[in-house]
Amino acid sequence: MSQYHRLMRLTFLAALAAAALLAAGCGSEAEDAGVVSTASGVEHVHGLGVDPADESLVIATHSGLFRAADGEQEAERIGNRRQDTMGFTVVGPGRYLGSGHPDLRDDLPPLLGLIRSDDGGRSWDSVALLGEADFHILRSAGRFVYGVNSLDGALLVSGDAGRNWRKEAPPGPLVDLVPHPADPRHLIAAAEDGVHASEDGGARWRPRAKGPTGLLAWPSAKELYVLDGSGVLRRSGDEGRSFEAVGSIDGQPAAFAAHEGDLYVALHSNEIRVSDDGGRTWRTRVAA
Repeated sequence: MSQYHRLMRLTFLAALAAAALLAAGCGSEAEDAGVVSTASGVEHVHGLGVDPADESLVIATHSGLFRAADGEQEAERIGNRRQDTMGFTVVGPGRYLGSGHPDLRDDLPPLLGLIRSDDGGRSWDSVALLGEADFHILRSAGRFVYGVNSLDGALLVSGDAGRNWRKEAPPGPLVDLVPHPADPRHLIAAAEDGVHASEDGGARWRPRAKGPTGLLAWPSAKELYVLDGSGVLRRSGDEGRSFEAVGSIDGQPAAFAAHEGDLYVALHSNEIRVSDDGGRTWRTRVAA
């Protein structure tokens, strides 16, 4: 795949996982990046989110969206669209933002830009940047939307729910990005060399912590998580200045999300898990 950011992000996570396997003396090959096959037909997971309308887990994949109802371990397809949803975020009850590539049956440009659904993912409308952007990292906070364009790695920032955008320079090729839960202009970014912070919506960056990097979740001011490519979970209580290891998912992550005290991770080993104790223990959320 030629897209800049997907290659950067998945290659970097795979490299982290490979290093961990070598350190442990394990010579088995890693599975294909991002591939999760479940009894529900879910595969190639790119994103996770919980819909507050019914607490269902929404799974964004290479071939559309799936939903696992609260308490159910199998997921079912949402609608009949099979778009490649690379970037995904839940912004409210039944309201989602996405990006990626269209259903092959649709007469659309290959890059969806920013799209929006107001009916729980059954239908989507273009918001902006159709044919111009493919966000593989997509985050929202209030009326702010942040996206990293896979074409060039640029950070694009919108302050009006995605209608208009400005370009900012990230602190390096990004693995992930997350806004502060109470301040939409305060960002933490995971880059190759560690964690960086911006307090002005991505205009200026400062290094916070060297070393830990990976997928990010920031459910509360005192709980910032980074999940590395080998599945080790670290937590920071000081906005990314220092981290401590809290547990491991015993697998390679494909997607990571948080919702009301719960952590969710999609693995490359055909399973989606959830933790309600800050990542110390995990149980199956969507079965393989």
